[in-house]
Amino acid sequence: QVQMVESGGGLVQAGGSLRLSCAASGRTFSIYAMGWFRQAPGKEREFVAAFSWSGNTYYADSVKGRFTISGDNAKKMVFLSMSRLTPEDTAVYYCASRSGGASLFSASYEYWGQGTQVTVSS
Repeated sequence: QVQMVESGGGLVQAGGSLRLSCAASGRTFSIYAMGWFRQAPGKEREFVAAFSWSGNTYYADSVKGRFTISGDNAKKMVFLSMSRLTPEDTAVYYCASRSGGASLFSASYEYWGQGTQVTVSS
């Protein structure tokens, strides 16, 4: 099993920045890619960004140019640097991992964290 723990969420004003972190523990040797998803109240969970240890990265159109995903393979951590935040970015952000390559589809991820709240005030 793999355990995922997110941190770094909080309250920020529109235009501000936050950096989320996610640490994987347990049988981390099986992890090849990690991703971030988010879920706003009343909405479905949506893809934000994904990263594989081979260096491939993917972003949702809504965050391109504002968010950056990166990882530390040695520590089995993934980060999401968020800038120019807007109230539309308000959501619970989830970290996930999988044994395959980076994917945009939440159903393909095997392990999930509990989520961290990001609230952007106008």
